[in-house]
Amino acid sequence: MHHLFILLCLVVVVFKLTALLIRRMELIRNVEAFPGPPAHWLFGHVKEFKQDGTELDKVVTWGEQYPMAFPMWFGPFVSLLLIHHPDYAKTIQASTEPKDDFAYTFLAKWIGDGLIVSNGPKWFRHRRLLTPGFHYDVLKPYVKLKSDSAKTMLDKWESYAKNNETFELFKCVSLMTLDTLMRCAFSCNSNCQNEGGTNAYIKAVYELSHLINLRFRVFLYHSEIFFHLSPHGFRYRKALRVAHSYTEEVIRKRKEALKEEKELDRIKAKRNLDFLDILLCARDEKQQGLSDEDIRAEVDTFMFAGHDSTASGISFTLYCLACHPEHQQLCREEIIHALDGKDTVEWEDLSKLPYTTMCIKECLRLYPPVPGTGRKTTKPIRFFDGRTVPKGCIVGVSVFGIHRNAAVWENPHVFDPLRFLPENASNRSPHAFVPFSAGPRNCIGQNFAMNEIKVVIAMTLKRYQLIEDPTKKPKLLPRLVLRSLNGIHIKIKPVELQP
Repeated sequence: MHHLFILLCLVVVVFKLTALLIRRMELIRNVEAFPGPPAHWLFGHVKEFKQDGTELDKVVTWGEQYPMAFPMWFGPFVSLLLIHHPDYAKTIQASTEPKDDFAYTFLAKWIGDGLIVSNGPKWFRHRRLLTPGFHYDVLKPYVKLKSDSAKTMLDKWESYAKNNETFELFKCVSLMTLDTLMRCAFSCNSNCQNEGGTNAYIKAVYELSHLINLRFRVFLYHSEIFFHLSPHGFRYRKALRVAHSYTEEVIRKRKEALKEEKELDRIKAKRNLDFLDILLCARDEKQQGLSDEDIRAEVDTFMFAGHDSTASGISFTLYCLACHPEHQQLCREEIIHALDGKDTVEWEDLSKLPYTTMCIKECLRLYPPVPGTGRKTTKPIRFFDGRTVPKGCIVGVSVFGIHRNAAVWENPHVFDPLRFLPENASNRSPHAFVPFSAGPRNCIGQNFAMNEIKVVIAMTLKRYQLIEDPTKKPKLLPRLVLRSLNGIHIKIKPVELQP
């Protein structure tokens, strides 16, 4: 009996090893048309990424050696084809292929089956129902809310300006974007910037964002079992309960308040619409709305995608302008002229900032808030040069790699906002600049995000001069959202306006 058990175990082990070997050979065949950097048989390219801020530079260097796309291996059984050229990106981004089932699964328990991770008919229906929530009529009143949140942050910066001390941007900006989202999503004044993030829901959102990024970079945590049994997994589940119970309670109370008001126009006559109003009143052609579970998923998606990525975009834009004072000053002059003595930004002012907008776009090119995206093919995909990938492949689009590709951008590491003059931009592929992705699965909230970046940059430059601290350059970390290993630091001083 004892020998039989050992024999059975050996059979199981041999079966598993054979299955893994077949899987390995299949993955190699999938990308055999694409040469790439040599990979270790066991670790793949994992040991090349030392978590020291050089990972994205390495991707750009490899892109120079292997045009269009190259395979990357994360261990022996996980590989992806990484695209770093717009002509290849177009093929993937123009499709509705689903997001990959590797990185995005880390988000699923928090944001559910929301727009980021849903696929097929469900994604199409939700996209159609949510699109009216980002119409300019809805976005217009948000500008004042964004201005108010930005003013709160800038008031708190006065001590840094007086003391001429270097300070870290991202934490301040992240609280500010959360404050804005609470106002725009729930019509809730959380006061989180003054309370330092002590609000239970705000703390939960921070904790979940941190733990998702941690899980992304710790190889063992890619396993559901390891993560579940770890102390971080326990913290994740605790934060998840807080976040979900908060959104469920807010949804329940709002549904109760809207019992008599089923039409957006009637609500709008009484007050400004928020994101929750849009979700609760959304109806398809059969007059069917979203379920409570779907509404919670989309609210949680809005909170995750809206605060972390926008905070990254704003923080790196402020840093970038600190490093280029001549462009910062041109923006400031344009902003002062556009605001004409006002201390806040209004909707009509946003269209009066063409040079500032070009500078923002150049910052987003150099430091894209989402450095890469992933899809999983549901059918064979053929690229323009005839090479193909079969069904079941993970295909990554390196937004950072495309934005720094010397075959696409002249002097790609140089800050040059004039690249975005209409006459210059018209000669480029629309897939050469994709900070919000492109195609049918592009970022539904990109206008919301761009408006917020413009508001914050305008109000900041009107009030403060941004100064680089050359001893604290950011070390870039490629996560779901672009972060810096050592933070994002600048100095500021008050702007002395000419009489």
